[in-house]
Amino acid sequence: MRLFGSERIAKVMDRLGFEEGDRIESSMISNSIERAQKKVEENNFGIRKRLLEYDDVMNKQRTVIYEKRRHALMGERIGMDISNAIWDRCLSIIERNDYEGCKEEFLKVLAMECPFSEGEFINGNKEELAERSFQSAMATFKRKTERIQSVAYPIIKEVYENQGAMYERIMVPITDGKRVYNIPCDLKEAYESEAKSVVKQFEKVILLHIIDDDWKENLRQLDDLRHSVQNASYEQKDPLLIFKLESVKLWDNMIDDLNNRTTSVLMRGQIPEMQPAEQVQEAAPEERSQRYSEQKEELVDPNQVAAARQDTRETAKEPNRVPYRAERMPRPNDPCPCGSGKKFKNCHGRGLR
Repeated sequence: MRLFGSERIAKVMDRLGFEEGDRIESSMISNSIERAQKKVEENNFGIRKRLLEYDDVMNKQRTVIYEKRRHALMGERIGMDISNAIWDRCLSIIERNDYEGCKEEFLKVLAMECPFSEGEFINGNKEELAERSFQSAMATFKRKTERIQSVAYPIIKEVYENQGAMYERIMVPITDGKRVYNIPCDLKEAYESEAKSVVKQFEKVILLHIIDDDWKENLRQLDDLRHSVQNASYEQKDPLLIFKLESVKLWDNMIDDLNNRTTSVLMRGQIPEMQPAEQVQEAAPEERSQRYSEQKEELVDPNQVAAARQDTRETAKEPNRVPYRAERMPRPNDPCPCGSGKKFKNCHGRGLR
């Protein structure tokens, strides 16, 4: 086993006959020990520095994503972040697709028709088309939020005026057509703001949910990348450099997916059919509805009645045993007198003490 540092020095001193506490007067040995210790410290410093450079890449991404999450959590700049995401989607769709692809992506991501014609797409300026698309998308988003307010406010008003003493926070269901998000809202604030706080809370919940989901996936991918790039050293390449380049691609993919999912959910958000105010409950657990119901029908046919009364379950049948009479009781390990070839304890003697 190869020894380094203090263990190696202790081994050498032991072989030379030194005891603990002895001083080494030879300058040659002192210099050798100093050089060995310095080499070990340089090696350990290089390892620590390398690890910190890997962690520094994650830390830079973590700083940005935590700032976005803090804005969503504290309610700061939510409107600006949503506007930036919608602008990014409009510009990205126009730059990456032809006209047919634009029509498909506008419906898929922004839930709206393409705001320009094929001729305008071919001959027009991409920045101008992106600006027009952005204005159209923001107008559509505003109509969606106003629709949420108009549907939610009458129910919230009725609940607050009739049952305001019972509830402090309520759950408002909002769906994007794929899943339902239960948005927790302060009942008094929702009433006083005429359901505007419901829209703000919806935006906040969606941003936090998607940021957390995409960030966890990005961390998992970075960890996998960190282990996989170590093989680059066999190709005379720097693993850290490859890690930095690939981590930028992962970050761009995460931001692209985050903007896609955020705009898709927010642009499709709507309140499903609301429950009557009498049925509104505060954070009530969901009850599973019975999907199937049983009905009994009278049987008229005698054959059906006989078949219904017949027990069709399989029952275990004991093997046919040959009756016998023995002059004496066999021992447990003796062959069974019935001639089955089994031991008595496993045949007719089963259960006997």
